[in-house]
Amino acid sequence: MEALRQDDPRRFGRFTALARFDEGASAVRYVARDIASGETALITAARPELAAVPVFSRRFQAEARTAERLAGGWVAPPLDPGDTAETPADEAEPLWTAAGYVPALPLAEAIGIAGPLPERALRILGAGIAEILSRVHAAGSVLQGLAPGTVLLAADGPRLTAFGPLGAAASAEARPGGQLSVRLGYLTPEQIEGKEVSAASDLFVLGLLLAYAATGTTPFTEGPAEEATRRIAEDEPELDAVPEELRELIANCLAKDPDQRPTAGTVAAELALEGAAGLARGGWLPQPLAAAVADQEARVLALEVPEEGEATAEAGEADAPPAPEDARPAAPRTLREPEGVREAPEPEGVNEAPEPVDARPVGAPPVTASGAPAAVETPAAPEPEDARPVDAPALRKPADAAAPSGDTGPGNGDIGEDRGTTRFLNTGPRPPQNDRPTTQLALPHELTAPRAPDALPAAPPAQPTAPLALPAAPQQPGHTHGGPAPYPAAALPAGPAGPGGPGGGPMVSLPLPPAPAPAPDPATSRRTLLTIAAAAVGGLIVGGGSVAALGSGSTAEATDDKPAPKPRRTLPGQAPEPRWIYAHPASESSPLTTALWQDELLVVTSESQASAVDLGTGKRLWQRADGAKGQAALAAGADLVFVASPTEFLWLSPKNGKVVHRARYTDAFEDLPGLTVGRLAGSSGPVIWFTGSHTVVEKAPKPKKGKKKGKDKEVVEAYFFAYDIVQRKELWRTSVPAGRDPGTPAYRVVAERSADVLVRQDAASLTAAEVKKAKGKGSVRSFDQKTGKLLWTKQYGAASLEAATTGDEDGTLYAAVGQDLQAFEADSTKPLWRVEGSEDSWFGTPLIAGPLIHTTERSRLVGAVERESGRLVWRRSTEVPGTGPAPSLTLSGSEKTLIAADAVQVTVFAAADGERLWKFQDIGSADPKGETVRASYRALAFGETVVVQRDRSFYAFPVA
Repeated sequence: MEALRQDDPRRFGRFTALARFDEGASAVRYVARDIASGETALITAARPELAAVPVFSRRFQAEARTAERLAGGWVAPPLDPGDTAETPADEAEPLWTAAGYVPALPLAEAIGIAGPLPERALRILGAGIAEILSRVHAAGSVLQGLAPGTVLLAADGPRLTAFGPLGAAASAEARPGGQLSVRLGYLTPEQIEGKEVSAASDLFVLGLLLAYAATGTTPFTEGPAEEATRRIAEDEPELDAVPEELRELIANCLAKDPDQRPTAGTVAAELALEGAAGLARGGWLPQPLAAAVADQEARVLALEVPEEGEATAEAGEADAPPAPEDARPAAPRTLREPEGVREAPEPEGVNEAPEPVDARPVGAPPVTASGAPAAVETPAAPEPEDARPVDAPALRKPADAAAPSGDTGPGNGDIGEDRGTTRFLNTGPRPPQNDRPTTQLALPHELTAPRAPDALPAAPPAQPTAPLALPAAPQQPGHTHGGPAPYPAAALPAGPAGPGGPGGGPMVSLPLPPAPAPAPDPATSRRTLLTIAAAAVGGLIVGGGSVAALGSGSTAEATDDKPAPKPRRTLPGQAPEPRWIYAHPASESSPLTTALWQDELLVVTSESQASAVDLGTGKRLWQRADGAKGQAALAAGADLVFVASPTEFLWLSPKNGKVVHRARYTDAFEDLPGLTVGRLAGSSGPVIWFTGSHTVVEKAPKPKKGKKKGKDKEVVEAYFFAYDIVQRKELWRTSVPAGRDPGTPAYRVVAERSADVLVRQDAASLTAAEVKKAKGKGSVRSFDQKTGKLLWTKQYGAASLEAATTGDEDGTLYAAVGQDLQAFEADSTKPLWRVEGSEDSWFGTPLIAGPLIHTTERSRLVGAVERESGRLVWRRSTEVPGTGPAPSLTLSGSEKTLIAADAVQVTVFAAADGERLWKFQDIGSADPKGETVRASYRALAFGETVVVQRDRSFYAFPVA
């Protein structure tokens, strides 16, 4: 942080600039304050010479929109800019955005203050960034915004401040003809080979970032500079100084083959099972860093609004030289797109690699067909003195190139290493001899020794471009952490000009990728499904025909032995090893229903048959064609399996599936010929409830004398039944209104009480007349337990026809009302309490568990509230990107574990406090040409096991 320069803008919409926060290749950031409200903001203002380039403007806006989509968590939310000043017609409109200010240190500066981060801080840092990456990757995008200068360390966790290549650029230059050249501060193996970047590229850079944070140096330092790209492409990283517990994970991130790198979700789960925020509770920064962050916060609060016309403003530092003429911004504006900008196409060639020669920065080598830089010697163009960074010689410096400003002796900011070693990552074999900063977004050369909590480093008095150097503290030189200065993530050395200016070094002049696409529908294709599945945060175990557990090459086999003891998880957040895996035969039709019988059998029905799988071994025991198209199996006493088929009730032997009893509907309900039985509405012990209908002919009335006889007409009559499946007899039936064609209404029992059962009808089965009569509100019917008589029909508040509803034995109903969950007295409809839901979401069907109600929302939030008071106990996200149907909930046999299943994954929580335990995803067929899997997950729990189903695949996991 430094004083405002004479020509820095003083106003950004409603915000008044207080100080420069830092600057990068493409933008300058300011700390600003809304005088009226006292709100402090971090303003990112694009360099005016770049803002005038249409392709830069579009990309800047695209990255700003990405930041808006990611707002929350470890991304500061955007702020309302307020009214903006008009720009003169002859001047380019400046670009700027405003985000909430959070006191924080850049990662590079933090390492300079306190040295490499301890293991716990590394875990929080990596998990936080991986959580952001997972959200980006879920939309099918690549971030390309990681570098030590774009990652900040705040008191409660890390923050990311760049959301694309512009924010993380080592240099950016406007070229003639509207061309833009951007050089990233790092390369990945695939970029060196000229291949497209992908989500795995972000993981490689994350590995570099974590290695730097863990050691203060680069894993690819040693060796000749001219072989820098070869080392990244071929050599193994030097990770001996990385904490042993994290070494394997970081090495996996740095794998040469992108397909061998873990997903962002896996990294997040392995680093912090409970999430970065959970692990950071109670503080996470070493004391010197915590003190530095607190000090920065105090200094910002103490900043006063500078008077107009001041050459400089007090920010705890000496006066700074003015900016060069061409860096003066016009009156800034907020980020508001001109009409058509969003849709405007990129100039031809912008998205193609390599770039035209005239689009490359001066001094940057051309790009070969393979994507690697070629050795071309181009003299560097001069740049204003105050824009030049510390001397950072190119990897292959032309003999006739002009010497960079400043000499090469001690005190000029040069590290002073043996020229035979690499400068590829802005590092060297010896500590820097001073702390002169650079203007690069890539890591500055300075490093300072660890200090006492009350002693903070300061920027040199005459240098105006120190990134976030804390003012007014004693200066102390020296990097004493055993090796080279810190590096930007695989950063290449800067040229002799500043950001935005030409530079040497083996950087590829990269075309900008297109703006991030909106999140795809998870069910559109197998490729899309895999993208979203891979990106969700948490330790995910991926399965197909067989399960491939991360961190384990073995597969659990189904055997006849008893289940093995619960295996020890080797990776935090990873699902435990399944007790067994069962694959429904591909030669048979897909499962229609699944159910557990007496904690002994998994009964699966399909279009062709019913079959049973041993819950102890995962092996199929029998199949029976009589049970084709059957509904969920139930226990009919201790020794029979009850299945309702479309034409009859069946009682099967659990040993071999043989039909012991059958009751055809034509025989069991003789007075209802042609009876069609609907789906089961519910069950309790031996009693099942279901609806059914049949068609009768209603005779036309006898015509009056001289009139023609009318036609007979067919009428659907519907009934609600109670049936005892142990005694195999009907208990009662009651006439109910017929539903939508073909006439059988679909009921669901939402609560069973001693005197009655409460029932809801699915909105899809209501007739048009019933929908009109309801006026958008759903209703609940009460039927007498003994006689089936309809007792009453009631509506509850504004609960809609589709509102998720359930009830308890005490007479309380819980219904989704708008975005909230509300409790009512069932008999009086009196409201009892309300729980607010998340914005633009609604609640799914809650699950009652003792004194708690577990909630589920379309926004993928799962939680628990007290039944009595509605007090929120906990609420957690499944971390599945986007929105969709609310996850379905299941409790383990002990009710200690809550399982949430949706179309993307299964997420397992501790029921008491909501701690995320593990996640599971199954990608279906392991064959790349196999059928696309679109089925949602289901979970069925018994004892200490949960059976997870997705289409034909079943996994039995141990749970508490």
